[in-house]
Amino acid sequence: MEKKIKALIIGATGLVGNELLHRLLDSEVYVGVTALVRRPTGLSHPKLTERIIDFDEMELAADEFEVQDVFCCLGTTIKKAGSKEAFRKVDYDYPLKAAELAKARGASQYIVVSAIGADPETKVFYSRVKGELESALITLQFDSLHLVHPSLLLGKRNEFRTAEALSGYLSPVFSPLLRGRLARFKPIKAEDVAAAMLQIAVDGEKGTNIYEWPELDEAARRRA
Repeated sequence: MEKKIKALIIGATGLVGNELLHRLLDSEVYVGVTALVRRPTGLSHPKLTERIIDFDEMELAADEFEVQDVFCCLGTTIKKAGSKEAFRKVDYDYPLKAAELAKARGASQYIVVSAIGADPETKVFYSRVKGELESALITLQFDSLHLVHPSLLLGKRNEFRTAEALSGYLSPVFSPLLRGRLARFKPIKAEDVAAAMLQIAVDGEKGTNIYEWPELDEAARRRA
C-alpha cells in the first residue's frame, strides 16, 4: 500500500468527521494529518497537526492545503445555523473554498460528505444547496472527486435530532425492508461512513464518483 504524504480534514469535530479523524491517524496510509477546526479536538497524536481557524478567512491557512487528499465533513442544519444564509455558508461556501484552495495547491482527491437527493434543480432548499455544491466541485476537475451520499446518519450527537433518533430506534425493523432501489435510503452509522471514506480514498478511483448506501456499506466492510 502506497503511503501518501498528508491528508487534510475539515469538519473534524462533527459526527462523521470525528470518526474519520481517528481512522486517518490510525491508518498507515497517511504519514501526517492536518485538521482545520473552529475549536480544539482535544486529541494529541504525533501525526496530527491541528490548526484553529476562522472559516470565513480560510485563505489565511492556504499553506495547509498542500496535501494529496482532502476530506470535507462540514455540515449543519438550518435550525442549528439559524438561517438559510448561515446554512449555505457552512454547507456550500466553506466546502467550495476548501476545494478551491486544495486544487490550487495541487491536491488530487477531494472527498466530501454530501447528502442523498442532492440536486441543484430541486425546490427543496437543503438538497438544492448540496446539489449546487456538487456541481461547483465538478467544475474544479479534481483527478478524483468523491461525493458521499448518506441517508440518515446514526451516531451519538452533541445535540438531539428527532428524526435521526427515531430512525436509529426503528432502523433494525425497517432497514431490512429497504431493498433494491430503496436500499440507498437505509440509515447508516457515522463510523461506517468514516470507514468507507478512508477506503474510497485508498481506492483512488478517478473522475467523479457518487457513493450511496450500497457503495458505502461495501467500502466500509472492506475497511473493517
